[in-house]
Amino acid sequence: MSDVSEQQEVLIVTGMSGAGRSTVGNALEDLDWYVVDNLPAQMLRPLLDLAERAGDSLPKIAAVVDVRGGRLFSEAQEAVRTLRASMPSKVRVLFLDATDAALVRRFEQVRRPHPLQGDGTLLDGILAERARMEELRETSDVIIDTSELNIHQLATTISEKFAESDRAGVQVTVLSFGFKYGLPTDADMVGDARFLPNPFWVPALRKQSGLDEPVTSYVMQQDGAREFVDAFAASLVPVLSGYQRENKRHATIAIGCTGGKHRSVTLVGELAARLRGLPGVAVSVKHRDLGRE
Repeated sequence: MSDVSEQQEVLIVTGMSGAGRSTVGNALEDLDWYVVDNLPAQMLRPLLDLAERAGDSLPKIAAVVDVRGGRLFSEAQEAVRTLRASMPSKVRVLFLDATDAALVRRFEQVRRPHPLQGDGTLLDGILAERARMEELRETSDVIIDTSELNIHQLATTISEKFAESDRAGVQVTVLSFGFKYGLPTDADMVGDARFLPNPFWVPALRKQSGLDEPVTSYVMQQDGAREFVDAFAASLVPVLSGYQRENKRHATIAIGCTGGKHRSVTLVGELAARLRGLPGVAVSVKHRDLGRE
């Protein structure tokens, strides 16, 4: 049997229990993906064979594969590897993650045990799952940290990444954040803006953000600011070209400062402007921690 048609896309959705797989499945269905939930990894190839026979009626397939498959999940990594080898440009893996604290809180809210908890605690189950998922996470195309996302924000994130309009070779999210709130776990590369003077200590700028012109001017006039952005953008040119050759269609580039309000917001805007001119690259901007102070 021949491979899946040229128009077909295959998305394998996996990740930590409690990280939002059901929300993602619903969001993908709203984007006209055909979603199969809790599919044993061994059924991926038969599902795609069936989809091929269905032709254009099933152009986009998403399969949710997770530890609910029990013993069958142990073969998930090998099944994904086989599919990637046969359809390298068609198969993507989306991994949903969250902090241990966020996962514990969510399980406690719904009063359900973790599927790997057994006679132990919730945290025991989470740690066991994290160890089992490690290899699959490392080879995923897209990682989304849902720790700080509600269901509506997660659905919006999925829409931005997997909507029909996403036809660029690689979609880049340029993200600002505050180091004091933690590193973004889904970032592919991280830059540090804390080498620049902090506008927080300038009374006239304290209440403004990097979206405001006075802050932008102040930051970009500092020694090294423009050189940093230019060098960072230049370093990303071969990286993003390589991502396109390797069929990595999503990348998150993060820049952090202390609180994610001034310096990182300004530099993210400057970096995004430079990246928008690259061929095959679509750029979106997010400010993770803006407004938290």
